[in-house]
Amino acid sequence: MTKNKSLFSEKKQNPLNSLEDWDEDVLKRYPDPASIASEKTQDEFRNYEAPARDSVRDFYDLNHKFQTYEFAKEKKENYLKFDNKEMPIWESFDFLNELVDDSDPDTDLDQMQHLLQTSEAIRNDGHPDWMVLVGLIHDMGKVLCLFGEPQWAVVGDTFPLGCAFSDKIIYSEFFKNNPDSQNEKYQTKYGIYEPNCGLNKVQMSWGHDEYIYQMMKDYIPEPGLYMLRYHSFYAQHRENAYDHLLNSHDLEMFKWVRLFNPYDLYSKNPNQKSWEELKPYYQELVNKYLPKTLKF
Repeated sequence: MTKNKSLFSEKKQNPLNSLEDWDEDVLKRYPDPASIASEKTQDEFRNYEAPARDSVRDFYDLNHKFQTYEFAKEKKENYLKFDNKEMPIWESFDFLNELVDDSDPDTDLDQMQHLLQTSEAIRNDGHPDWMVLVGLIHDMGKVLCLFGEPQWAVVGDTFPLGCAFSDKIIYSEFFKNNPDSQNEKYQTKYGIYEPNCGLNKVQMSWGHDEYIYQMMKDYIPEPGLYMLRYHSFYAQHRENAYDHLLNSHDLEMFKWVRLFNPYDLYSKNPNQKSWEELKPYYQELVNKYLPKTLKF
């Protein structure tokens, strides 16, 4: 029996089969961004033409140059052994308090503030507690920076490798400097993949999304795992640029990714409750789903 089966009933493992347990058809009630982001309008988020910091454009120049198929494959082989460190989740959050994401044009808040804003917005809308947990941990994989990885190899939008880069990817012009752009077998729409092969067979650019997904795949229901694994895959969940690679299960699960995305993107307002006020709830939540220590 896997850990997943021991922790969750069939209903919890497959919540798409039990939507009646939520408010009527929650997936049709996507949150109104205006109700989450009171300090900005929706159009002011993800402003890459005039980002808040010059580092954003510089970041994507490096990211798009060095994120190759072989690079991502190597990083997965190295880091998915989870043999760097074992620590309580709270210790990883202490590190995130020191990190400001260079790829984010919307905020210069530390990561812990962003995580709490996201999870609290989810909790305030009455979603299940496992989704609140996803809000809390979705960027926890950025601890890769703690192990010496540069931010361009950890954060930012993710995208498929091994096929042609979509022009829907932010700053796609920077891919001209990526060695994969000179690899003939990667220059077609499908590249090395079969039509609608499913994302599980696709090599994504390496970063915190894949890392935290792999870390959590034994503890969280599948919709939450899709949220973790693909929350930075904006070219798909905003632009549908890779429908030709997704299978029917991916398409169904991306409803959950799209449900999560507004909380991640629009809850960046500097009016969050203090950690001391929120700490008891989140300690209990983490204890419910996760072991005392995690391997990083």
